[in-house]
Amino acid sequence: MTRPLRVVAVPASHPYVRTVTADDAITLIDDPRPEGAGPGVWWPPVALDAAWIRAHADEADLLHVHFGTESFDVAHLVAAVEAAHAVGWPVVQTVHDLDHPQLAGSDQARYLAQLDALLPIVDVVLTLTEGAASEIARRWGREAVVLPHPRLLGAEVTADRAPIGLSRDEPLIGMHLKDLRPGVDGPGAVSALVAAVAALRSRGVLAAAEVRLHRSVRDADARDEVRRICATSESVVLVEHDRLDDAALAAGLARLDACVLPYRHGTHSGWLELCWDLGVPVVAPATGHYASQHVDPTVEAVPFAADGVALADALGRVLAAGSPSGSAARRDVIVDRLAERAVVDAAVVRRHVGVYRAAVGERAPGAAVPASASVSDLPVIPTERTPA
Repeated sequence: MTRPLRVVAVPASHPYVRTVTADDAITLIDDPRPEGAGPGVWWPPVALDAAWIRAHADEADLLHVHFGTESFDVAHLVAAVEAAHAVGWPVVQTVHDLDHPQLAGSDQARYLAQLDALLPIVDVVLTLTEGAASEIARRWGREAVVLPHPRLLGAEVTADRAPIGLSRDEPLIGMHLKDLRPGVDGPGAVSALVAAVAALRSRGVLAAAEVRLHRSVRDADARDEVRRICATSESVVLVEHDRLDDAALAAGLARLDACVLPYRHGTHSGWLELCWDLGVPVVAPATGHYASQHVDPTVEAVPFAADGVALADALGRVLAAGSPSGSAARRDVIVDRLAERAVVDAAVVRRHVGVYRAAVGERAPGAAVPASASVSDLPVIPTERTPA
């Protein structure tokens, strides 16, 4: 029997990585802990280093880069890939982000320089959506394998135990700003939401909105501006709280009839995926590739403007297409989507195994970098979406 492939994933402990590699054919190498780091801390990633790779050459078969490149400069990353190739490890990179959500707009150039350096030299490029794959092909001439994002709800959430919220007479629209990381435009998104709610109410849709914000934030000035904007509307309430655990977060989202994503820039959204699992319609800003994560009437992406008109129009459409919180129809949507996730997620895991085996079969110490087209004959992931 073929032994499991030993994979150095950066990072191995990330929930996304654990989910997409959950197969007996794959053995993930535990994240080496940075010096002085506490339990569960993987950054900066020790394994993404030429010296570490050379020292552990006999312990793994492949390097897969997901997150953490922003911890290093371009030369360090290129040296790591070259070291992996020298010891016979193919290198796979999943491009989760074309714009880094943890970096301000002024800092994106450094991250883009990393993509410019890495995407031409890694063996296989993966990404999450067709839109991102098209952009990768246009900008770097690489054919990216598209593997959809897996479910984010924990395994304990089953169809009969999924939170569906409570029914109400007026639709509730939510926006979660969390700790105001650089990729979140708190004041801009909240301004658009306040105006959109006013526009909806003027049209007879008596919606209310709930803006949530962590007590500890990265940008105190933006927090103060969010407080001021929310105070201008009787239909928008601001809730400040500590970071929620997974169960509380899912229950809070399930209360919503729609969720508005407050991103300034970015590419893909795990938050959107969690809303999808819970049957909550989503409106995202017209940036990145959020709209292609799920091609469905309950997911839209539109430009956010201070007058709120485009956002109000989109909210009207997704509210009409979606299922209200607390309804039997909402539970039916969750049941269908969890069943769909089981099929698609299993196919994504199988595809990772196939990608790894194809890459390892082509790579020998010192060999030329194989083309990513070599994995194009693997089974196609089912991507048909269940109508809401």
